[in-house]
Amino acid sequence: MRYWWVNQNQTYRHEVEGGYLWSPKRNANGARNPFYESMREVAPGDLVFSFVDTRILAIGIAQSYCWESPRPLEFGAAGENWEDIGWRVRVAFTRLENQVRPKDHIDILRSLLPDRYSPLQPNGNGLQSVYGRSKKRRWSPFSRDTTRSRRCRPVLGSR
Repeated sequence: MRYWWVNQNQTYRHEVEGGYLWSPKRNANGARNPFYESMREVAPGDLVFSFVDTRILAIGIAQSYCWESPRPLEFGAAGENWEDIGWRVRVAFTRLENQVRPKDHIDILRSLLPDRYSPLQPNGNGLQSVYGRSKKRRWSPFSRDTTRSRRCRPVLGSR
């Protein structure tokens, strides 16, 4: 199992309610983007942390591998500079009743963050430019320890 961090400030509502992740294949200038390319590595059973406005609002479990898909119409103006065709993955999301603010746990998390392409700055603020970074086994203490300490429980009946 892999762990994925996804910054969803623009598309959170659409993706979580719709049960999917979507990203363009390339940057607006046509260049390859390592974060968008990482969508191709998502596999069923992988855990997804949905980060929005300084908090992890939902956790999801990937239900599929990615496939080529048109940009969702429900995005509207969000991502209007993105390509029309991108990557899509089905995800079963659960919204958290008690959301985790990673900045509150940065002293624990800092040692777990990668030196390159980290989803968080050293001070705990998120980096919107980072999308879909995989965290291997060493990320698992975050998913276990900080959610336990905050008593995160899913909101029943939500995706």
